[in-house]
Amino acid sequence: MHTKYTLGKSNWRTLEQGYEREWLLTNGLGSFSGGTVIGDTARIHTGYLVASLNPPVNRVNILSKVQETVTCGDRTFDLACQQFVGEEKAGYRYLEQFKVDIVPTYCYQTDEISIEKTIAMEYGKNTVAVCYTVTGATEPTTITVTPLFAMRPIDRVNSPESIRKFRSSVYGRTMLVSRTDDASFNVKFYISEGEFSDRSLLPTSMANPTFIAEENQLLAIDSRNGFGGLDTQYTPYDAVITVNPNETKKFYVICSTEDEDITAKNGFELVRSYTERMYNIIKRNPNRDIFSTHLTWAADAFIVDRKSTGLKTILAGFPWFTDWGRDTMIAMTGLTLCTRRFDDCEKILKSFAMYEKNGLIPNVFPASAEDEPMYNTMDASLWYFYAVERYLHYTGKEENDAFIKNEIFPVLKNIIYAYEHGTDFSIGMDADGLVRGGSEKDQITWMDVRVGDWVVTPRHGKPVEINALWYNALKVMEMLCEKFDRDGSHYTELAEKVKKSFVQKFWNADGGYLYDVADPCEDRIRPNQIYAVSLPYTMLDRAKERSIVNVVSKHLFTTYGLRSLSQYDPEYRSHYIGKLIKRDGAYHMGTSWGFLMGGYISAFCKVYDHSPYAIRRAKDICSRYLDHMSDGCINGVAEIFDGDFTCTSRGCFTQAWSVGELLRAYTEDVLPYLRKPGQNPEKNEPLEQ
Repeated sequence: MHTKYTLGKSNWRTLEQGYEREWLLTNGLGSFSGGTVIGDTARIHTGYLVASLNPPVNRVNILSKVQETVTCGDRTFDLACQQFVGEEKAGYRYLEQFKVDIVPTYCYQTDEISIEKTIAMEYGKNTVAVCYTVTGATEPTTITVTPLFAMRPIDRVNSPESIRKFRSSVYGRTMLVSRTDDASFNVKFYISEGEFSDRSLLPTSMANPTFIAEENQLLAIDSRNGFGGLDTQYTPYDAVITVNPNETKKFYVICSTEDEDITAKNGFELVRSYTERMYNIIKRNPNRDIFSTHLTWAADAFIVDRKSTGLKTILAGFPWFTDWGRDTMIAMTGLTLCTRRFDDCEKILKSFAMYEKNGLIPNVFPASAEDEPMYNTMDASLWYFYAVERYLHYTGKEENDAFIKNEIFPVLKNIIYAYEHGTDFSIGMDADGLVRGGSEKDQITWMDVRVGDWVVTPRHGKPVEINALWYNALKVMEMLCEKFDRDGSHYTELAEKVKKSFVQKFWNADGGYLYDVADPCEDRIRPNQIYAVSLPYTMLDRAKERSIVNVVSKHLFTTYGLRSLSQYDPEYRSHYIGKLIKRDGAYHMGTSWGFLMGGYISAFCKVYDHSPYAIRRAKDICSRYLDHMSDGCINGVAEIFDGDFTCTSRGCFTQAWSVGELLRAYTEDVLPYLRKPGQNPEKNEPLEQ
């Protein structure tokens, strides 16, 4: 099974090079574990245990990481790796290899001693285990394991002063950690071997020697993005383990927020069960080539529980996004249907149906479960129709039809009615049958950045992808009415009206592409027009569709996505880096987006009739992502990339719709045609190692 990544020392010649690669584990609750391949903490959002206190939101960073020191006689090796202001801990010098086989393993070598450190979460629990295997000692050796507790909300940092509110106590091999100012922080930390040593007895620079901290950690990735804060971690005790000569020593530590006896858990068993669960998920997908396998594995991270519905949802991206309506509906086909997780798909559709309001499904659920969802989206409800159509396409069983008819079809009718007659955010249908929306400071399409009063990409009027989705939604309703023996003539007639108006209003005959917005016309070349070609139901003739794909290829195509604005536009922004206002100004003004590649692959294959040339081209595009998936977030696909020299991951290091759309396009538009008669026999295999 293709589930292994192996990185050697050439990937961390410097600390700066090493922190560019990160790993991620998730537990199905919105919680996660993550870090860099060298052990440096480079982001405010990551840690060994980031727990969701109200799934999948209210996330708090509990345990930043654990770091190790090896003492043999008079020799001491500090394996810790961290940047500080003006200095660094360079434990990556002892890191021989970093491996990921579902779970991450650090392989250290200090003279004759080898240490393997493997990390795993417990699925469905806010629990993480760190397991060690130590070999090669020729004299009595001490391994000191130091836990670094963050104990803070995911988007904040600690100061030396703030950790004075932290408290800890030890009972045998269990340490309890809490905060005096927040009762929600109650953490257990257990060691399977050795004993705890009180760090308050060690020399410290802090004013109060009973509080121990690692101060002024520099979060390097955040720093280059304009975040100037430094973090401080609470380090009250060390765990000290003795290794005898010629002994193979296995031990583990477990950290948890669960109200249960963690001393009964076995860290190595958590590694085994986490790995086996993922293998079983991968086996559900009948496609077992390397690309399908890696994306199926990546997809699992985003499918999580939503406590408010008792069902499932999709997190938009790690390490900071919650569940977004449009992202969910776009990503769902790849994440759940291509991976044969039909029950999860059904639960996600139900979750969002429960929150439909005035014909809108939520744009985003806030980070706090106490806050109401926000509905400022024009497209999420229309993407919902797409998700329903794909669900029926993939499942194809009578009981699935009944589910849609009884539980989802009434919601779809509400949405169509609201868009026809008008709803919130100036969303409604004009006399020409096309849908308009937005005014003043509203940002209700996926190009949604607003900085104060600055609306970076105002798309008020009739956006092109919205009306492509509107037509698709009407055709889906027509199909469902026929399936459910209902009168669908209204939807049929309206769809024909939309089709006629769409061609009249959006086709730019001089440029051979579609306006991005109509009424008033916006003639900038943007990627949104690709959906007028790639959706299941479309309105244009083949000549126009091919022309659109050719224009998009020339102006917007990059290695890992489509640019959000033509590289030849005078306002094109080539790089997404720097302070937030600079990044916001580039977000939809040239930055390359991974999820758009899915629509591009489908459109390209369609307009070239899934010919051998088109399939080889699509397969070649997909193959390039294998390199990216061993960079950035290991086995993830990033949210965005720079418009120029598309290489370094930006934004979220792995994104639901980037993963989902790649898997969908590969499953729908590449794999079925690879062994089709007439294909080049030298190029007819799925992507392999």
